Amino acid sequence: MPTAMAHFMSSLGSMKDKEILMNVVALGILVITIVVNIWIQVFQLESLSHGTTFVYDQMVPTISMLVLLVTFASSAITLPTIKKSLESKYQVMHKAAMTEERMVKRGQDCRIDKQMIIGMKKYWLMAETSNPQFVMARSVLCTTSSVICLFSTLYFVFSFSLVDLLKPGTEGLRSYSVYGNNIIWILIVQIIGMVVGTIVSLCRWFTAVRFKCLMTCRRINFREELKIEAHWIQALVYWRDSFSGLQIQDNKCRRYLHDAKWFALTFFIGVQIMMVIASKLLLLSPALLITPFILFFKKLKAQRLSRLTTSNNDIKSESGGDTELNLNRFVLLLDGEAELPEKTLKNICGQADKVIEMGKEQKPQNLIHLLNRFGNFSGVTEFDSFQVPSLHSQEPPNCWSLPLVTLTSIVISLPNIVNNHKATQLMSSVREGLSLVNLIEKTLYKNDELLNIRNATEVSWVGIALYRKWQGLDLRRISLKCKNVKNVLQELSSNAERKMVEFKRTTDVFLTDYPLNWPTNIIAANSMYRICQTILLSCQDEKEQTADGLFERLSIMIADILAACFTNLARVIITMCRSNAIEEREKSVHEAFLLLGKTGQILELLQQQEWRSWIMIKPHTLTSGALHSCRVIMIILLPHQLQVMKQRKVRSQVRSK
Repeated sequence: MPTAMAHFMSSLGSMKDKEILMNVVALGILVITIVVNIWIQVFQLESLSHGTTFVYDQMVPTISMLVLLVTFASSAITLPTIKKSLESKYQVMHKAAMTEERMVKRGQDCRIDKQMIIGMKKYWLMAETSNPQFVMARSVLCTTSSVICLFSTLYFVFSFSLVDLLKPGTEGLRSYSVYGNNIIWILIVQIIGMVVGTIVSLCRWFTAVRFKCLMTCRRINFREELKIEAHWIQALVYWRDSFSGLQIQDNKCRRYLHDAKWFALTFFIGVQIMMVIASKLLLLSPALLITPFILFFKKLKAQRLSRLTTSNNDIKSESGGDTELNLNRFVLLLDGEAELPEKTLKNICGQADKVIEMGKEQKPQNLIHLLNRFGNFSGVTEFDSFQVPSLHSQEPPNCWSLPLVTLTSIVISLPNIVNNHKATQLMSSVREGLSLVNLIEKTLYKNDELLNIRNATEVSWVGIALYRKWQGLDLRRISLKCKNVKNVLQELSSNAERKMVEFKRTTDVFLTDYPLNWPTNIIAANSMYRICQTILLSCQDEKEQTADGLFERLSIMIADILAACFTNLARVIITMCRSNAIEEREKSVHEAFLLLGKTGQILELLQQQEWRSWIMIKPHTLTSGALHSCRVIMIILLPHQLQVMKQRKVRSQVRSK
């Protein structure tokens, strides 16, 4: 149990305040129950076997559990204060990073350069060093739990277990247990688990001692080392000095209760101070013993490798030492906490590069192959036409994913296409693209304004990807039934129109007037109707459209929409780096770097295209259908793109005047 508690302590950092309270209370109930059960068993065995020392053997493990429980409570009390302190420091450094790198402006562009990656590493470093789990793991109370774990394990291994059970005269004890002779194997397994767990805990303690040794090599001040920082007792002091919320009319009773609370919390503050001082001494004492040996070996190594060290330092100073120095400013530490060694900081920054490399190994090959076919984003303005009559007075807004799924369902329903290798590859490309599109939409629209439309997309995509069905309509059957492209489009459009008409007929007016609250199947049907009718209009202009020709055209349209959506990737990556919740910050930054490696080739592809020329196009040069598509897609374009279009229009009007 002490081994499990020592490992569990650092996980308190990943919990919220209410979760911490519930888990500590539950752990307290468990520990007290175990202690009571142990002593009941001990007294029973003591009465059966005279001359044994079961009472003394179990004193140390039970005391260790109780001390660890007190350590848990001390850590749980200080954790909310620690989080607030780290959060305030994070906000200060966040403003500094924004000022230095201007990441907001960079995030509105699809360009990923070296300076932006350095700016992202600042957030990586802040997220890693301010991660509550990492802070708990390097705290003095957590290292103390490792020492207690070691002590209880050594005592158990050398003073009890197999040594006592294998003594002559203890056969009665083994037969008294319900496990019989198997109790020896149970103890062997328990000892192995305790030893392995203790070794892992000791690694944490040795790391903390090594950090302290590096500090004591430079300077040592016992007053500073044993100083009690404010975050250890701030919560207890606040509870002690604040007025109780009990609604008691008698002033004398309220005064007595307040005094009792004051004395009780003052006692707990004293216990907390003693726990912190004892923990610091447990860390400082071995550091003082080891420091002279470290200094001796360092001096010996410096004398033997002075020339090599000098040349290496020159190389390092020429290859980016200034950058590392600048990044060191973004390490978030608590008051009185030891600075992290340079090697540790390099390892933390190196992990960011490793995550990017992991992302590169997961890059979507099929999606990249499809994006190589996109042109000038014209597909964004071609999938919906103003000439198509609306089936309802209100139109739901569009998102990136719904037109993609609708166009894909049309593609695989074309004659002689459904079992084609190209269709299979397109499905794989869209599947890879939708995972990124959904991430972009969830990141940019956290207020769930388009939640129902995204739900319609997901429901439609499940049927298409798994069963080749749209709204229960078998797309394979349509592909075989219809002889040409127009018949396929008319069949899909008619089915969608029937669903819309039925919805209007059977639903109250006040429900139909709010498109964002429409059922998911109706939103998908409205999208299918409009896109099919738009394609039919273009087919009439081109007189005859073959299945292969329409397949190529729709594939390019899908690629254009995906590419236009992916211009938001840089902005999404930066937004993920700036996650607000402290418990989720490390995970969010990790996902941002993984996404950067995964989509790096896509971003390079977008940088090679002259996409700015499309968003700067003059409005009067667009057709009515394109203007309608711009209106439909307006809510999902980047704000800076719309601003550029407005500025371009104003400039042209000024020049004309």
